[in-house]
Amino acid sequence: MDSVRIREAKEGDCGSILRLIRELAEYEKFSDQVMITEEGPCVVGYGLYYFIYSTWKGRNIYLEDIYVKPEYRGQGIGSKIIKKVAEVALDKGCSQFRLAVLDWNKRAMDLYKALGAQDLTEAEGWHSFCFKGDSMRELAGK
Repeated sequence: MDSVRIREAKEGDCGSILRLIRELAEYEKFSDQVMITEEGPCVVGYGLYYFIYSTWKGRNIYLEDIYVKPEYRGQGIGSKIIKKVAEVALDKGCSQFRLAVLDWNKRAMDLYKALGAQDLTEAEGWHSFCFKGDSMRELAGK
């Protein structure tokens, strides 16, 4: 798949990325959760990452989303996106590259493991938690 180019997103990509976000939400059965809007070139996948900080390990990168349109899957594009994020992580001095995956998405888990990722739920017993909506307001006393 040499014709696929992995690059950082540009402002003009917003519409295409939003369409992919909607497809991802549909795939993960969370279509009703997408609240962002925008419109605009032909993008077939994306990886949304940001930097986080580990108390023990320092600066890390977190891959919030990775998505490739169904008709482009199985061509190595997801692997290329992950490799690009790893490159950014190393260039920015990150000690770790983290991500999460839904428990039913075995294909993604198999890919991540094949690329060398460690399943922290299996290896270290970590579980992810989230406060949102009423729980967050209650915690904040609002």
